[in-house]
Amino acid sequence: VQLQAYGGGLVQPGDSLRLSCAASGRTLNMAGMGWFRQVPGKERQFVSAISWSGRSTYYGDSVKGRFTVSKDVAKNMIYLQLNSLKPEDTAVYYCAISFGAGAAWYMEQWDYWGQGTLVTVSS
Repeated sequence: VQLQAYGGGLVQPGDSLRLSCAASGRTLNMAGMGWFRQVPGKERQFVSAISWSGRSTYYGDSVKGRFTVSKDVAKNMIYLQLNSLKPEDTAVYYCAISFGAGAAWYMEQWDYWGQGTLVTVSS
């Protein structure tokens, strides 16, 4: 399984950005895909996840109401729309894929990771 994330960049506070992640390889039977972010020296933080069908979505508390995850099932891609960006959203954003089982798959198991794309929010 390979994941390719892109779309990061330098934006100002209050701006919007859309990240994309393409999945390829043996992706059948995935539970879902998601986004994490990490600042150097800090732990990786869960941002959002979306089920394989796209019907269920999940968000970290710090991004609820500002970020929206979506999925193109046919293209095997997910997107993260980042709105009302804040300086504290600055991080490297990673996409990931889960083959976990059960209702709590997005909290328990992530199997493959992309290389990350940098989002910098600064005036």
